[in-house]
Amino acid sequence: MSRAMEALKIILPVMVMLGLGMLCRKKRLLSREGVDALKTVAVNIALPAVLAHTFAVTSYSMMDLVIPLMMYALCVAAWLLGKWAGRRLRMSSRFIPFLTTGFEAGMLGYALFTLLYGSQRTAEFARVDLGQVLFVFTLYKLLLGMETAEKSQPGKLMGEMLSSPIIWAIGIGVCLGATGLYQRFKPSGISALLDACLDFAAAPVSALILLSIGYDLVFRDIPWKAAWAAVGLRLAIMAALGSLFLVCVHILWPQARLDSAVYLMFVLPPPFVLPVFAKDGEQQAFLSSVLSLSTLVSIGGFVFLAVSGL
Repeated sequence: MSRAMEALKIILPVMVMLGLGMLCRKKRLLSREGVDALKTVAVNIALPAVLAHTFAVTSYSMMDLVIPLMMYALCVAAWLLGKWAGRRLRMSSRFIPFLTTGFEAGMLGYALFTLLYGSQRTAEFARVDLGQVLFVFTLYKLLLGMETAEKSQPGKLMGEMLSSPIIWAIGIGVCLGATGLYQRFKPSGISALLDACLDFAAAPVSALILLSIGYDLVFRDIPWKAAWAAVGLRLAIMAALGSLFLVCVHILWPQARLDSAVYLMFVLPPPFVLPVFAKDGEQQAFLSSVLSLSTLVSIGGFVFLAVSGL
């Protein structure tokens, strides 16, 4: 099969599901409540199943401790660079630093990575994702609370993190994998039963996520100049920090296979939850516009990776 056909097999399902999502909004085949329900199923059931299985079958080393710490530090650096650049460039939105850090891996990254490289390589992406997940659930939300005058209590943040199905799935998966329990359960067949349940629950994750993202892609009434400026700033910061991250990984672990995961991670949009924290309609519209454009850029990056074979 030609390289073009191989790439098309990866790209076409994404485009079809995004298109179906947009069609569902235009034809009102799904309501806002219906799409929110699909997101809940994807993020609270299907994606945790993916993560639990991924971390359970992973072999652990010192790299699995250091990579999340590096990603956490990188996210902090991206926020600081966004705050500094936003002031220097006189960008009006106070949310600019939050648009230049964090990654929407849950609602987009895992779906795209699995389509590109297969579920057997999901552990590569999960290694890179773990640090930024912890960042988003801790410092990111704390800073957002301070920015919106909603003082986040440390206890409340801890409660939100501990109640998250994603955090629980990662914790359970790490416990099974790092302690060797998953391997010990193999002779008895328990691991196979666990695989069957988790794989069944995880099966619809890509389709549900891409359908809901397509539903939310709206490109009317966008403040194009300001939105593209924010997207361009994020891309510049991500290119610089992503390159630095890869150089460090190559120096510390020359044998590590993380390039593909890093390439995709660093073209992802910022967290989709961001507009919820904006109280006035103008800021909400601006953030939604930036997220839509960032998602479009991410799909473009996905297409490039599929065609280039990186």
